[in-house]
Amino acid sequence: MNIISSRCVKIREVTRVTPFFDSTASTNDNPLPSTALALTYFDTKWFKFPPVQRLFFYRNQTSDNDSIRFNSEILPQLKHSLSLALLHYLPLAGHIMWPELETKPAVYYFPDQKCDGVSFVVAESSDADFDRVSGDGILEAAEYHPLVPQLSITEDKAEVIAIQITLFPNQGFSIGVSAHHAVLDGKSTTLFIKSWAYLCKQLKLQQQQQQTYLPPELTPCFDRTVVKDPDGIDMIYLKHWMSGSSSNRRSLNVMPVKPENYYSNLVRMTFELNREDINKLREKVNKVLYSTQGGAQYLSSFVITCAHVFVWLVKARDVEANTTVRFVIATDCRSRLDPPIPANYFGNCTGGEFGEAKASDFMQENGVAFVAHKLSDLIKGIKQGAVLGSEDEFLNGMAKMREAQQLKISVAGSNRFDVYGSDFGWGRPEKVEVVSIDTTGAISLAETRDGGGGFEIGVVLEKQQMEVFASLFVDALKDR
Repeated sequence: MNIISSRCVKIREVTRVTPFFDSTASTNDNPLPSTALALTYFDTKWFKFPPVQRLFFYRNQTSDNDSIRFNSEILPQLKHSLSLALLHYLPLAGHIMWPELETKPAVYYFPDQKCDGVSFVVAESSDADFDRVSGDGILEAAEYHPLVPQLSITEDKAEVIAIQITLFPNQGFSIGVSAHHAVLDGKSTTLFIKSWAYLCKQLKLQQQQQQTYLPPELTPCFDRTVVKDPDGIDMIYLKHWMSGSSSNRRSLNVMPVKPENYYSNLVRMTFELNREDINKLREKVNKVLYSTQGGAQYLSSFVITCAHVFVWLVKARDVEANTTVRFVIATDCRSRLDPPIPANYFGNCTGGEFGEAKASDFMQENGVAFVAHKLSDLIKGIKQGAVLGSEDEFLNGMAKMREAQQLKISVAGSNRFDVYGSDFGWGRPEKVEVVSIDTTGAISLAETRDGGGGFEIGVVLEKQQMEVFASLFVDALKDR
């Protein structure tokens, strides 16, 4: 595997985009009191996690002078439509703060022209090959880092989201998004991106007419009363997070990310399983389960995909047979709460279950069937503590993740987010990546770009490990 690196990205502009308010509306020299969006226990569970970074690549669709078109058409429309989208997502234009007299932090924002706005960076890549960085081939893991913005987080103030637009002259552009994990889960981030894309596309289509409303399915619900927390789990999670803090027990600083030299030997690739591949893999697994479990069972495409990828990861990392492998499966809890909350609820609303086994279980001849069966049972048996919040569940999970001599596997993203539906008016994304998996050790999942029911899997490994993983991936799809 040959790796070509290109990281020359020049910052052209750093500004803030604020919600678009009608300039004819009356204003007051004295700003209105700020409005606070509360953090629920679903949010405080992620309070110290580093930001989640996503990257969307868009190809140039015309033969026009791309730089001129980018500056005169694309960039102004992206900025203005972002301003329109923020009218519906005002908390994103604010900051997380923890005032001295308040018992817990919240997102504070101003519902008028005085709001802080969203950090908006414009950059240009002078040497990158767009086809290569937006393709599925091998890349240095750190190559995406200059394409995503840094989220400003200090002890007393934290941005909620930041945006970076990077031009690849005469090739296309990318949109990088960094989001605070204590405010947005993957579904909420995707909802915002698709809302922004919708308004941008309408702005492009309607020219002079400005559309400011969103269809119901893209309109966020910020109602925190739908998440019940009679036992104060939100504060229990915060208490345990802050117990590890230094002198400032209200510090908003998150867990540090790895130093840049950590990524020097890491590479990333994207793999694809189409529906036919998944059905073939499911058939192989069920043949094993029929003989070992006394019958086949229904295994979702998600389970089949994760089972194979998890086994390939363990084998590629070549760990000792007695190493404990711990994996966490996250699930959207919006429909699992009683009563269910709106599908467009904006905020974190995920629960997770931990599973574990020895590496030898993964490496055995029927390892994929073993993991698929275990994953299926894990998902079916998601406990109420993972949905309603539980101090024991939280502490148990944190303790397990801190243990040495283990291999941790988690999943970022989902094939249900429809990330490739984020069309800003210049076509569907060429590629969507979760950049931050190189820090968390997770794999990323998304639907395939063609909408055919398959999976895209993003993987970050050391170079030699990636070569093994890629070989296992190819071999698994061969007819036997």
